[in-house]
Amino acid sequence: MSAGAGGDAPVLRHVEGGAGFLTLNRPRALNSLNHAMVLAVEESLTAWEEDPAVRTVVLTGSGDRGLCAGGDVRAIFDDVRSAGESAAVGASERFWHDEYRMNGRIARFPKPYVAVMDGLVLGGGVGVSAHGSVRVVTERSQVGMPETTIGFVPDVGGTYLLSRAPGELGTHLALTGAPVGPGDALLCGLADHFVPSSSLPELLTAVATEPAADVVARLAAAPPPARLAQAREWIDRCYAADTVEEILRRLRDAGTADAAAAADTIGSKSPTSLKVTLAALRRARGLPSLDAVLRQEYRVSCAMLAAPDLMEGIRAQLVDKDRDPKWSPATLSEVDTAEVERCFAPRPGRELELPWAVDGAS
Repeated sequence: MSAGAGGDAPVLRHVEGGAGFLTLNRPRALNSLNHAMVLAVEESLTAWEEDPAVRTVVLTGSGDRGLCAGGDVRAIFDDVRSAGESAAVGASERFWHDEYRMNGRIARFPKPYVAVMDGLVLGGGVGVSAHGSVRVVTERSQVGMPETTIGFVPDVGGTYLLSRAPGELGTHLALTGAPVGPGDALLCGLADHFVPSSSLPELLTAVATEPAADVVARLAAAPPPARLAQAREWIDRCYAADTVEEILRRLRDAGTADAAAAADTIGSKSPTSLKVTLAALRRARGLPSLDAVLRQEYRVSCAMLAAPDLMEGIRAQLVDKDRDPKWSPATLSEVDTAEVERCFAPRPGRELELPWAVDGAS
């Protein structure tokens, strides 16, 4: 739901009362994030952090389909086709560097950052919203990290969020790539408040003159049930395994239709992505901060560019749309453990730089 005035800019910005409004404005592309949008959001946050007249920042998306359906990965594919692999890798690494820095800045923003997570909120959309301090979902919200579907790995701080979800819920969401509704988004720690979509106009008007916490408290309602709450027993038991192969075995032996369906879904994903994703989640649990996890994710994302599955996944899902990717390697048993480890290796001179970070994580 848009809060901004009309215009062609990919991010609309205006101040009303004490609120600075940011509206992602690529509705035809489901507001997918490109490099210019990332830079515009960070530029606005930098300016508004120092502006005493701006007490609150509010993020919304143009159109009626969602806040943001992710990063513009189609651009990566097009760059490889037109500019060549070397140029595309450089452009992608620069985009991710600035995007992850923006994610970190949102998390440490000192003023209320209200993310209106209405409709689709996927991948990069989670990164631009779920690190905020006031995260609002509606009955239309579908929140998820679908990266394994395109041969990639959850990023934008997603492995930080999912690794800290209750039990093994985050592992379930990461490996299946399945989005969840508002009740489960709240259960998994991806959102804080449920506000009916019919109340969003009032919310967007009131935050200009009232404290964001007061407005949300007044308009919040009881959320729909969290469907995954009833599945915690088999989710926690099955996904606690140390390998993707054992997770799949447990899911198939769990004796429930939902667990079997999860196994089928995971089995369709990139084997390499699945193994790297599980390793990233387990490692993220032991890292001390979002900044440290973002650094890890940057290493992993850049390493995944060198693997064939990302381009193949984008082709199958977003270009040819045949939904029939040919993963390489094609099976979990063929994934080289050394290749998984390579994704986490330091990259001297090419690490994520977070100028505020003080935790010293490698």
